[in-house]
Amino acid sequence: MLTGQHFIAGKWVSGDKTFSSEPSTGPSHEFAVGRVSDVEAAAQAAEAAFDVYGYSSREDRAAFLNAIADEIDARGDAITEIGVQESGLPAARLQGERGRTVGQLRLFATHILSGEYLDRRFDEALPERAPLPRPEMHMVQRPIGPVAVFGASNFPLAFSTAGGDTAAALAAGCPVVVKGHSAHPGTGEIVAQAIAAAIKTCNMPDGVFSLIQGGNRQVGQAIVQHPFIKAVGFTGSLAGGRALFDLCAARPEPIPFFGELGSVNPMFVMPEALKNRGEELGKGWAASLTMGAGQFCTNPGIAIVLDNEDAKTMMAAASSALENTPAQTMLTDGIADAYRSGIAAFAESPATSLVHTKSEGRTALANLFTVSGQAWLDNPSLHQEVFGPMGLVVLAQSTEQMVELARHLEGQLTCTIQLDDGDHEACQKLLPVLERKAGRLLANGFPTGVEVNDTMVHGGPYPASTNFGATSVGTLSIRRFLRPVCYQNIPTALLPKDLVG
Repeated sequence: MLTGQHFIAGKWVSGDKTFSSEPSTGPSHEFAVGRVSDVEAAAQAAEAAFDVYGYSSREDRAAFLNAIADEIDARGDAITEIGVQESGLPAARLQGERGRTVGQLRLFATHILSGEYLDRRFDEALPERAPLPRPEMHMVQRPIGPVAVFGASNFPLAFSTAGGDTAAALAAGCPVVVKGHSAHPGTGEIVAQAIAAAIKTCNMPDGVFSLIQGGNRQVGQAIVQHPFIKAVGFTGSLAGGRALFDLCAARPEPIPFFGELGSVNPMFVMPEALKNRGEELGKGWAASLTMGAGQFCTNPGIAIVLDNEDAKTMMAAASSALENTPAQTMLTDGIADAYRSGIAAFAESPATSLVHTKSEGRTALANLFTVSGQAWLDNPSLHQEVFGPMGLVVLAQSTEQMVELARHLEGQLTCTIQLDDGDHEACQKLLPVLERKAGRLLANGFPTGVEVNDTMVHGGPYPASTNFGATSVGTLSIRRFLRPVCYQNIPTALLPKDLVG
């Protein structure tokens, strides 16, 4: 049952105004519009909860994370039903995303129990050292305080209410205030109901989690500027993320803004791979481009290849596959409008259309363009992401120009190299450049989708993310919400349990 309310400090709260959801199918529902006063209440409750939750045991937090996962699974059918209606995503995709969401929660539960993330260090006292004695010193990672999380439009579950940012923050010991995304408020509410049930089951403080629904941009601004919020996790557009990042930096007490802002995720197809597997690569690239209507932040939007006959084979295979891809529903009307605008801008650029279709309403058809390497270098507008099933083939004149093209890339989430054994020498020059451009480097695969594990890095240099030293996916993401504290000559009885237990 949907209430259309916010969940703040253990209570369901109505608003003064409501907004209507805009589902792809099914009925619309009314939801409370967020207010600045809701932010104040949630932040106050989160700060009070931190006095308890921030000093809770890892065992209790792990049980809480597992309880949230159990409650989400118990509501699986309802989540899938409303998620399909709101997003237009197929049921199988929502079911898979729910599996990833609960998997993240359980992974963090296991991760914190091991204690490795604490990075515990110890230097024994040296009272006899000359000329000065050394005191006893301990170091451990400690939670930073309440964290704000912004729901993402393209992942109603895995990057939203109980997604990776929330899981990592709760695992670290940080209460969470979620700013729900207006594209899927019903999905967000049902997940919040699951968290509310877990709070009661595990006897957690009420302010450990709050959900404030969307409908008001002032709410987002108020969250990142509230003095009790100590960090922000965000997945979304470059423009929106940069505006919030600037607000975080302008605070009297600046705080870290961990924004994942997307990228074009270029794919470099080396000569031998192009010669030996051009048709196969064209088909595989087309499938990756159109997965989920191209609405993945790791969508490989650019393919860089040598301008030769082998490239024509690859482009023909990609074109054929894209032309036969049916229209897909996009997440929101606004995203569909932006996709059409992006296609129109490319059509007016030096790029040449290989597959040019007309998308209407909330549905999208695939598009493919090609451009010379020099024209791409001369037109920075061609370097920008078009969120949706669109690809650009950049025709390089040589492997040396491929390296030059790489040097002119902005920061990326991923860079991919398609290579065969004969390409190793050329790749030795390319890889050091790509290493400076992306958080994840791939060989002979496609970047769409991410593994949730210990080694994953989902981040990169700006504008892919606002903090190149962080990741929003995988167990390393917990480090965003921790800070190192040194304890010098503190009596053992007073040290944090994580240091002595």
